[in-house]
Amino acid sequence: QLQLVESGGGLVQPGGSLRLSCVASGRTLVNVDMGWYRQAPGKEREFVAMTRWTWRGYTSDYDDFAKDRFTISRDNAGNATYLEMNSLKPEDTAIYYCNVHVPGPVPVDYWGQGTQVTVSS
Repeated sequence: QLQLVESGGGLVQPGGSLRLSCVASGRTLVNVDMGWYRQAPGKEREFVAMTRWTWRGYTSDYDDFAKDRFTISRDNAGNATYLEMNSLKPEDTAIYYCNVHVPGPVPVDYWGQGTQVTVSS
């Protein structure tokens, strides 16, 4: 059974930075997408960034709010992903969830337990 464990969340002042990590265990990740979503209080879960598998290697995909401030990366083995977040704003406060998406005729999604990010002075 695939398990995803996030870390790196915390309290940071506006303008600060955080680096989130997500490590997968229990299964070797091959030809899958891996990335991040977030959910703020009272709001629906939203897409943040994703590393998408292609035959030429991984590509990165961002939501508009994350393009200029966040950077997603993935380790060479493909079993971990990282989200570098800079210039954080109070509106970035949310629980950040790691996601693994297995594409195919019957797509499957796996989720981590989430890590809290709070941006406040």
